[in-house]
Amino acid sequence: MRMEASSKKKRHHKVGRAIGRKVIVVVISGSMLAGPIAELMPDRLQQSIMESVHASSAPVLKLQSESMLTSGAKRLDYMWHTTRKGQSVKTAVHVIEVDLSNPHISLNAMSGVNNSTGQKNHLMNMTKDNGAVGGINGDVFVMTNEGAPLGAQVTSGTLISSPSSLKGMYAFAVTKEREPIVDAFAFTGSVTAQNGGVFPLEGLNQSSYFSEKEGETYSHVNKMFIYTNAWGGAERPANSATKPTEVLVIDGVIEQITYEAPIADPIPENGFILRANGEAAKFVRENLGIGQPLQAEYTLKSQSTGKVVDPASLDMLMGGHTLLVDKGAPSIFTRDIAGVSGTAYTSRSAVGYSKDGKKVYLITSERADGNTGLSLKELQQVMVQLGVYKGLNLDGGGSTTMTERPLGQSGIKLAHSTQQGSQRYVANGIGVFTSAPAGALKGLIVGGSNVMFKGQSATYSVNGYDTYYNPYQVDKSTLEWGVSGKAGSMEDGTFTATATGKAAITVKSGDVKSQYDIQVIGKEDIASIKVNASAGMLTPGSTLSVPITVKLNNGKAYKLSGDSLEWEFVGFEGSYSNGVVTVDSVEKDAKVGYAIARYDGASAMVPFVKGEQVTVVEDFEVSRYAITSQVTPKETTKGGVKLVSDLPGQKKGRALQIAYDFTEGTGTKASYAVFGSDGRTLSGSPSTMSMDVYSDNSKNWLRAEIIGADGAVHLVDVAKELNWDGWKRMHIDLGSQKIAYPAKLKRVYVVTIDQDSDKRKPAGAVAIDNIELRTSASVTEPPRSQITMTVGQTKALVDGKAIKLEAGPILLNGSSYVPVRFVTEAMGAEVLYEHETRRVTVLRGNQMLEMNIGKKGYMLDGVSYPSEVAPFTRNGRTLIPVRLFSEKLGFDVDYDDEKRMIIIQ
Repeated sequence: MRMEASSKKKRHHKVGRAIGRKVIVVVISGSMLAGPIAELMPDRLQQSIMESVHASSAPVLKLQSESMLTSGAKRLDYMWHTTRKGQSVKTAVHVIEVDLSNPHISLNAMSGVNNSTGQKNHLMNMTKDNGAVGGINGDVFVMTNEGAPLGAQVTSGTLISSPSSLKGMYAFAVTKEREPIVDAFAFTGSVTAQNGGVFPLEGLNQSSYFSEKEGETYSHVNKMFIYTNAWGGAERPANSATKPTEVLVIDGVIEQITYEAPIADPIPENGFILRANGEAAKFVRENLGIGQPLQAEYTLKSQSTGKVVDPASLDMLMGGHTLLVDKGAPSIFTRDIAGVSGTAYTSRSAVGYSKDGKKVYLITSERADGNTGLSLKELQQVMVQLGVYKGLNLDGGGSTTMTERPLGQSGIKLAHSTQQGSQRYVANGIGVFTSAPAGALKGLIVGGSNVMFKGQSATYSVNGYDTYYNPYQVDKSTLEWGVSGKAGSMEDGTFTATATGKAAITVKSGDVKSQYDIQVIGKEDIASIKVNASAGMLTPGSTLSVPITVKLNNGKAYKLSGDSLEWEFVGFEGSYSNGVVTVDSVEKDAKVGYAIARYDGASAMVPFVKGEQVTVVEDFEVSRYAITSQVTPKETTKGGVKLVSDLPGQKKGRALQIAYDFTEGTGTKASYAVFGSDGRTLSGSPSTMSMDVYSDNSKNWLRAEIIGADGAVHLVDVAKELNWDGWKRMHIDLGSQKIAYPAKLKRVYVVTIDQDSDKRKPAGAVAIDNIELRTSASVTEPPRSQITMTVGQTKALVDGKAIKLEAGPILLNGSSYVPVRFVTEAMGAEVLYEHETRRVTVLRGNQMLEMNIGKKGYMLDGVSYPSEVAPFTRNGRTLIPVRLFSEKLGFDVDYDDEKRMIIIQ
């Protein structure tokens, strides 16, 4: 690796070409500022740590898939397998591999809003705003400040921010000659007054931090910093523990000086502001005057070679944390890793390059969706297996984010889930850019579901990509569609599944053709089918949301619309529409009803019972968890929550008050009450949620956020308009909301929108109390009887009472078979028989058992099980295996060999 040294060169305030994308970065706390351990440990201990890194239990990195982002960049997805404390674990690892030998590909630093620094943004925005095709989050930063990176940043040859005075912090860069660099950099600079006086510059566009220089604490005390129009922070900077003296310089001439106060005007493109304190402020008073010329010079210096590095010689530079890999092997940590939770298993981000300097690896690992995350030692091993020759750690945890433009598409999306489920606003990121020209059509990508159920229709999209793997606009009217197989039909890009099995969709544009395989699920593919509801109310007009989940034998699960199912109602007349079962009328004397959903022989059931029960969700009388306040947008909205007991008409001791102030800003604004980290559990299958609401007649909107068992977010109206004063009992219909239970009540909030905002109060407070659920009564188990039968005889006893059977039990191949109708009805169950499929259905309490005559295997409560025996008919009577039937429904079965007697109880 070669670095060009240059003389110290004057660097101006002007920012290079806009390169911006929103990035997610983990916030680093003060613990990060501990000293570098490599400088503190003796060589023997360093060697011991190195040996422990290499002595891991043979972990392996397996490639799962790969795809092109653009010419010179591709996405690689891996699975990392290792052992921790004797347990096998795995985590997903994602890589954007960039080929620097490809002239069409480049890397650049992206930051903040409009490529500013000191304004956090998330990676998705940065990627979109700057026209990148992919990227990862970048440098660490102090979360409580504006969000300027702690390391240096160079964008398009312009120094945007300087490195902090912290030890052991490394950075990644690419030179104008397209050579990658990993090194530790320092900032050096000074200002020269008209009278010849010189004062050193401490840094450029930096937030405050705790200095590691001996005898110093706060970074900005007695120091001079320079701020350009790239600075986006509201202050210069926040939380500095100092009062500023500031100097505005435009075109090299001092235009304004303020003492112990900031300059109010924005920094122009052709100017900068010197920010001084203490000794630096003294220099300003004694040496600088309005109208005088002033010269500012600054540059970077390599800490490994001591040579000056002109930022203009770099395409980009991104600061980071500790060195992880050096010369193709795990390195000693150059900085204490406690501040980045180095020993914990969490999401990680890293960057490095290959030995020949041709490839750059942008790396993330997940701690989400079943992935366990990595420690920094494991990340070192991952990087070595990827082929990294030298690389460093970037911000991780909740900041870890990767974006991509999928092949054939023009939009940007997240490449994988984030640790917190949403994107964190971060300091900066590394973007991948292409300058390739438009090429000819090379390939077609069909998009749409590859798993379908009978009766479903799906429309498929087609995206093209050119010879440089960039999006190619395909004329949809020229596409030729086709399908092979007997599972369905294809018309104008829409496939309709009519039978189970496999199908292959084909699409053609000119000489370019693509195939897309589809599987239409059948019963043999299904492990279970589940109605995500516990019970409904058996009263005319009642409704129950019935989300359906189908789990396949391969472990994958799918949400299934009830429109793809056949519905059977027992004990009532009912109907299904748009995810909801409605009880139309109830049969006379029916105490329990059943809604049975069937698909290709697989089935699931939800019971309906008479009566209801009331469950208290929260009455706020006892503090069991933290109730916190959130607002959006946080820049302009104010709010708060507290427990109060002095509201007019308050019935009980305490209620929860939600205050809001929507005075500033525009758009949708909300003030939230957040119910702990997990929310309040909503169990059963409630028809209604009720709560007391104290309204301030503000005409604002009161809503609740509920997270279903399937992760779906449901926003329900508590009061569409708060148009009264005082208390009112509000009832929220949950039966038709399609919520999967058990669910979580996460937040209740006051919200306003722009439309008619002048008719609503901009500030005030409401309160809620006595949150309750109304659910159906629990399903009771029918009374049990004791049944005694003898093989080959038609006499039986039910609770000691003699009964005459039309067909007696038989013994066949070592298994006992009993007449199904007699046994089920004696046990308080209901039996149904379907002649066409020869299906036997047994319903008892909240259980359902289904078997088919002559077929082994059965379904119990929606789960498919294998069986070595099958029911059969003899003399017009259906006989079922006694142990299979009885024990699966929770009965005890005894058999007396000598008397050939069967006892069920």
